[in-house]
Amino acid sequence: MHSYKDFAYFYDKLMEDVDYKKWFEYVLMILKRLEVTPKKVLEIACGTGNFTKYLCDNDYDVTCFDLSEDMLSVAYDKLNIYRNVTILKQDMRLFNINKKFDMVISVCDGINYITAYEDLVNVFKRVKLHLEEDGIFIFDISSYYKLHEIIGNNTFVEENDNIFYVWENYFDEHDNICELYITFFVKQGSKYIRFDENHIQKAYSIDEIVNALREAGFKNIDYYESFTFNKPNDKSERIHFIVRK
Repeated sequence: MHSYKDFAYFYDKLMEDVDYKKWFEYVLMILKRLEVTPKKVLEIACGTGNFTKYLCDNDYDVTCFDLSEDMLSVAYDKLNIYRNVTILKQDMRLFNINKKFDMVISVCDGINYITAYEDLVNVFKRVKLHLEEDGIFIFDISSYYKLHEIIGNNTFVEENDNIFYVWENYFDEHDNICELYITFFVKQGSKYIRFDENHIQKAYSIDEIVNALREAGFKNIDYYESFTFNKPNDKSERIHFIVRK
């Protein structure tokens, strides 16, 4: 579960192509569709707070957490202008905040970092415990297809401003685990400083996610193709889950 370290400080540069505004607008579409107006929101695995900013800007009462101190350090710098956010260090598998929320949310495949099924069930149980009776849980995963076929055993190379990185991936067919090895070369003056990161994500099937949610006690479970209300297909790369008690 421990990850990110130096990666946190380059994270935003590497995530520039992620449209968090579009993500937030999709969440608003979900809420409108369900005719719910949450006020108290818990964001789990908040990372550097890119999505959290949109929650804060729209006057939600926000609590967010992450396990990585480095990611949280960047989030603090980004969110310290807001008075409607509480930032915590917590583990998704064990978190306890002693309050309930109208909505719990996780974006950008935070759930894929939970690599053991029993831990996945525990995460969902903790979420259910922190939801109001009519609360809603929204999250997404990178699909099995994406982790197996798109990322799979491929290598990517990219240069972004003063950061050059090589991203090597290995997919374990037996355990459905995708290991991501990222080497950064960051320009500092006339030299490049090297940083290495290792990340592990689990490729879950839709059935595995649904079974874990049911095992945690959730009954109302819907899932959709990325940023739509269409059912996923065999080549869907991201799947959004919308869950209620």
